[in-house]
Amino acid sequence: MLKDIGKMKSLTRDGVAELLRANGISLTLQRLAIAQILLVRPVHLTAEQVLKKAQKIMPEISRATGYNTLNLLKEKGLIRELVIEPGRIVYDSNTTHHYHIYDADTGKMTDVPAGDIKVTGTTELPAGVVLEEVDIIIRVNSRSG
Repeated sequence: MLKDIGKMKSLTRDGVAELLRANGISLTLQRLAIAQILLVRPVHLTAEQVLKKAQKIMPEISRATGYNTLNLLKEKGLIRELVIEPGRIVYDSNTTHHYHIYDADTGKMTDVPAGDIKVTGTTELPAGVVLEEVDIIIRVNSRSG
């Protein structure tokens, strides 16, 4: 069964429900509303943005349900959590290996295919730890000169 949203172009509501079930997530209307915001197509959204959009579908969704669902989707590998800067976390529904360009002025995130950036070597890690992932966020601003 399909588990990696990053390999998909877009999903219907039924496709989102099937993806949740395939990943062992019990369906609730609240979870489905939140998952629709994130999994229909690749997006980069903050928790607040997800909650606002989900509440347009289902106004009674609470903040706690929103955060719990985001954590569940992250634990199941359906979204990634990106720490852009202190206090700013964005949820990325493209789970394939890739990097990002972040415009600090507009807040816009753009995916960069992993093959477009070459990372060579790694630093020596402390004893007892293993490399989990390398994240690259290229920070830019839209100001000229």
